[in-house]
Amino acid sequence: MPASRDHVMTDCLAITGESVARGVDILAHGGLVAFPTETVYGLGGDACNADAVAAIFAAKERPAFNPLISHVASAEAAFELGTATPIAACLAETFWPGPMTLILTRRPDCPIALLTSAGLDKIALRVPAHTEARALLEAFGRPVAAPSANPSGRISPTRAEHVLAGLGGRIELVLDGGPCESGLESTVIDCTGDTAHILRPGGITREAVAATLAARGMTLATESPPTDEDAPASPGQLASHYAPSAPVRLNVTAPEPGMELIGFGETGGAGELGLNLSPEGDLQDAAANLFQMMHAADAAGAAVIGVAPVPDRGLGEAVNDRLRRAAAPRTL
Repeated sequence: MPASRDHVMTDCLAITGESVARGVDILAHGGLVAFPTETVYGLGGDACNADAVAAIFAAKERPAFNPLISHVASAEAAFELGTATPIAACLAETFWPGPMTLILTRRPDCPIALLTSAGLDKIALRVPAHTEARALLEAFGRPVAAPSANPSGRISPTRAEHVLAGLGGRIELVLDGGPCESGLESTVIDCTGDTAHILRPGGITREAVAATLAARGMTLATESPPTDEDAPASPGQLASHYAPSAPVRLNVTAPEPGMELIGFGETGGAGELGLNLSPEGDLQDAAANLFQMMHAADAAGAAVIGVAPVPDRGLGEAVNDRLRRAAAPRTL
């Protein structure tokens, strides 16, 4: 187990060839590097180095039973680590690189540390679409375990300053690539059987996944399997997650005293900031703005954060999933 990484000097550097090379050197020596993806910022460590993975859990104060996603530069690299079922091959061909994580059965010779997958015989793999993230992965040449770069259970980071606010002094380097494009974590799909199961809704909608599989004669389960809170099969399945410091109330149509109301569509924002996920009612804008606006409301010192109703269709399924977990009773 490595020494504690608390109170280390955390550098924040714009992404250049030189800063990426420094990130690769840190990863190669078992250190931690936060980097942007198209979804949120990830906290990266060498997925094959159990000490580096343990350092991720320690920095985030994350329960060790909660598995991590390993990021690789290509589908070919992913299928050297996990078994490519027909469903996995179909989804990888269509959606990789992109905001989709595939759960695969670990190959017998898979070098990823068991701690990365919480001791399970399945592993979570993703090929990100973010150009600079891919450059880091290609230069490192090994899988990088990278959960969201924030303290466990808190709001996911979509900007470098969010990472510094939560993990500054605990990690060596933040690669600053500006705001994340999607702002919502990847869709996680179990591809190990004859039917695909969405374990976590995310940046690729259920409708898109179902249509892609149906075109190949394959099936997506209509409902997600129940979650074992003590042994989740995927990241992002704990009941309480993505939470700000202030309590969150959902489906609010009128503000209450002390509340920062984050609006959507015709239900406008109210409070000190007057935030609105999308005045036009656009679900893609709402997904991109969700975590940034929750960070802003929390930083403003709101006693309560209210969120207007968001339709539970398309990307709204993932937005509402994050909101329900943010509003759940705190367990961490």
